[in-house]
Amino acid sequence: MLQTTSTSHRAHYPSLEDKAVVVTGGATGIGAGLVEAFVAQGARVAFVDIADAEGEALAARLAVGARHAPLYRGCDLTDLDCVARTFADLEEALGGVDVLLNNAANDDRHGVEDVTPRFWDERMNVNLRHQFFAAQAVAPAMRRAGKGVILNFGSISWHLALPELVLYQTAKAAIEGLTRALARDLGRSGIRVNTIVPGNVQTPRQERWYTPEGEAAIVAAQCLDGRIQPSDVAALALFLASDDARMCTGHDYFVDAGWR
Repeated sequence: MLQTTSTSHRAHYPSLEDKAVVVTGGATGIGAGLVEAFVAQGARVAFVDIADAEGEALAARLAVGARHAPLYRGCDLTDLDCVARTFADLEEALGGVDVLLNNAANDDRHGVEDVTPRFWDERMNVNLRHQFFAAQAVAPAMRRAGKGVILNFGSISWHLALPELVLYQTAKAAIEGLTRALARDLGRSGIRVNTIVPGNVQTPRQERWYTPEGEAAIVAAQCLDGRIQPSDVAALALFLASDDARMCTGHDYFVDAGWR
């Protein structure tokens, strides 16, 4: 059973109310936690994914009692034509984009000997390329507004050199460089760009990879007891997206319970 945190106990950020927020990979896991958290803040949230059934169900569930019902759009982020069309549609539907959360990724395990040039390209497209092109798509609207927030999602995995993730870790390491570069190039337009680096977050997908003994080993390597939840990651994202973090840009922010 996953631990949850009641939205009634979260900090409230008035600056996020009515903001236009786009989340990639928002149908399940961390992404679903992000969507739920921003909807609870009264933001106008749209999210994209390839998991249509889960995305539509989440949008319907969160619409109940929401200030703004979230919008779901199916989009394969490895298809850049789809990215361009979908982001143009969302910008029109939302009247702009104030916050982009580049969350979508895939951490399927693989060995060095399994990597082909085609697999390399596919993994980079799934885990890295779309983050740049999504940022590129929202940057003009943010420039016109004179402000905006882009939160890229990295991973603790490459900091720990975990096994059987060489391409995932290569992409996730690159994201931190992407963040630094975008923060510099977009900063004079009032656009802040940061990386969120989650630790091992307890989601159904992650539980596919770890036995109870493996999970216990992770907790033993953390400075804090307990398993990180999607709501813990969302709490950091809410702060970084809010005006309270107005001078935070170009950096990596960890939510990993001190995993070393």
